[in-house]
Amino acid sequence: MARVVPPARPRKLAKVPFVELAEGRLQGVVSSGSDIDRVYVSSIAAAGHGYNCSTNNNRPCGGLGGAPCKHLRALADEAVLQYGIERVARYLRADVDGAASTGADLIAALSGGREPAPAAIVFSRFLRHLTYLELPVTTEPIPELHWFPATGAAR
Repeated sequence: MARVVPPARPRKLAKVPFVELAEGRLQGVVSSGSDIDRVYVSSIAAAGHGYNCSTNNNRPCGGLGGAPCKHLRALADEAVLQYGIERVARYLRADVDGAASTGADLIAALSGGREPAPAAIVFSRFLRHLTYLELPVTTEPIPELHWFPATGAAR
């Protein structure tokens, strides 16, 4: 039986509509603050803490220099809200201090630098998740998600 883990705290989806711990990375999609048609695909690798941020059409983030950009910081903040600092730090193998509680604390504990990452895969996963929002509400199993239990999983 698949275990559904509720969010550590509720979060707003406008700035970071998609965040996940998958494929050895904290990764997600972050909305642009200046262009409604642009999103950034940001990720931090668990192995070595390499980070990357680029637009959905693979243009590098202009704010990504020698330190994580504002999109990576927003991703870390939302990951902490979604999963909790302990779980994200454990996944990234980041040594955070016991008083750590924010995405900024998590970013401060990272030791990596800029490193290429597959933005197209993350963006594709995000688009796939969006298609589920278009499905009519039902209590019947969705064939693509047949491995999840049909009832009682979210209790």
